[in-house]
Amino acid sequence: MKTMDIIHNPFKNKGTAFTEEERRKLGLIGTLPGSVQTIEQQAKRVYDQYKIRPDGMQKRKFLMEVFNTNRTLFYYVLSHHIEELLPIVYDPVIAPAIEQYSEIFMLPQEAAFLSIEHPEDIEESLKNAADGRDIRLIVVTDAEGILGIGDWGVNGVNISVGKLMIYTAAAGINPSQVLPVSLDVGTNNQELIHDPLYLGLKKARVTGKEYYDMVDKFVASARKLFPDVYIHFEDFGRDNATKILNKYRNEIPVFNDDVQGTGIVSLAGVLGALEISGQKITDQKFLTFGAGTAGMGIANLLCKELQLQGLSEEEAKKHFYLIDKQGLLFDDTEGLTPEQKPFTRSRDEFDNSEELTNLEAVIKAVHPTVMIGTSTTPGAFTEGAIREMAAHAERPIIFPISNPTRLIEAMPKDLLEWTDGKALIATGIPVEDVEYKGVSYAIGQANNALIYPGVGLGVLASKARLVNDQMISAAAHSLGGIVDTTKPGAAVLPPVSKIHEFTKTVAKAVAQSAIDQGLADPDITDAEKAIEAIKWEAKY
Repeated sequence: MKTMDIIHNPFKNKGTAFTEEERRKLGLIGTLPGSVQTIEQQAKRVYDQYKIRPDGMQKRKFLMEVFNTNRTLFYYVLSHHIEELLPIVYDPVIAPAIEQYSEIFMLPQEAAFLSIEHPEDIEESLKNAADGRDIRLIVVTDAEGILGIGDWGVNGVNISVGKLMIYTAAAGINPSQVLPVSLDVGTNNQELIHDPLYLGLKKARVTGKEYYDMVDKFVASARKLFPDVYIHFEDFGRDNATKILNKYRNEIPVFNDDVQGTGIVSLAGVLGALEISGQKITDQKFLTFGAGTAGMGIANLLCKELQLQGLSEEEAKKHFYLIDKQGLLFDDTEGLTPEQKPFTRSRDEFDNSEELTNLEAVIKAVHPTVMIGTSTTPGAFTEGAIREMAAHAERPIIFPISNPTRLIEAMPKDLLEWTDGKALIATGIPVEDVEYKGVSYAIGQANNALIYPGVGLGVLASKARLVNDQMISAAAHSLGGIVDTTKPGAAVLPPVSKIHEFTKTVAKAVAQSAIDQGLADPDITDAEKAIEAIKWEAKY
């Protein structure tokens, strides 16, 4: 490797931390300032520079410059300030970063860009992007359904990059073993199609057989090139997300964060809330407000949990009510998706089924105890609706988890006031503690970043052949159990500031489940040792 190639390789570059001996050995004498710094000194300089940036996008742009030049230093800074920096590298600042991706593009960040117009190049593209690295984890997106902002075509590769950052910062996944992948199948976003700077295909999204053939070829090529790879599907559209997950989940280790990750963190939050209230999950009535990919992923996982607790599938489904754009979903509602159909209700159950088109009316008819919002409809949880829910639930569990902030169904301060402090709340955005009647209420963040890094670490550590429902339930229970039930106003989910601790807890639960079920590598019998063996640290 040439001298300058080392400095320009983000996986090998140490910048001013190269020792004098290393500089002589690698031919770097005279190419760097004379002072040799520690990573701690470098990190202080980076953090000081970060703090003077005026807003989220400027802060993120600066951090990406560090990411592009020195991965070890980037992850050292991120891991030491993760609670502060997580909203910058991921949600909510990831949204404008995706929207502006083509305009501010500088470097591809070692991502693989696969085009539906050239399926013959898929294997070569993956190989080129990997550049000889031992890839163990891929986050792939076609960016049709980026929660809150919709279809952003090839710009959505930023979501793959951001997710992988959290995998490394929270779980210690080696950054040289990950690969962000963009499936460019076109876009239905007319703004992008007419944008002269847009970097993706300027055509309507390809659907049907040609689309699924591309996904098949991607999966086959990835498994051929990287036999141990774990594939994380991200932000696929509602018509494709579950279908793709179900196609591969019984064959290889795959995960869909929108279908499963949102479901796991929501289930964990519900379990945490029930720890506080002292109630049983089998006694709850669940209302899902927004029955798209995320909403149905939540309903499915909660339903499976009820079955694991002893209910039959038929009994479990009687606990669920779905509201989408049409109102409460009935078995004769037009336009139902395959995921929605098993959870619809019969009109015979209600005297006023034709009137159940808005949230407050449905709450009056159903009396839910758990309500989860994934609608991206700001302010949808109105005062009237919430007061009606609180009138029939001792400790209403209310999770407005749509994000970014401008799309949240209700703010925690209002929910606490409207329920007189009874509500057990989690949101999809970071929220400061809320003071109400002398009690400080910590608001849990139902952020998928709380869960998917631990799941991935557990799968990779155990070399699990599959990711099944038992492993997912184990992840949710491990996270939901980290609740301080003795503290008034306790959060239903652990804080992001402790992400390193509970990520390991989740990983251990997942790996142990794989071992117990015989899904792990036969040579792996100790979950904790397996996790420690693969964890990467940001140090030179």
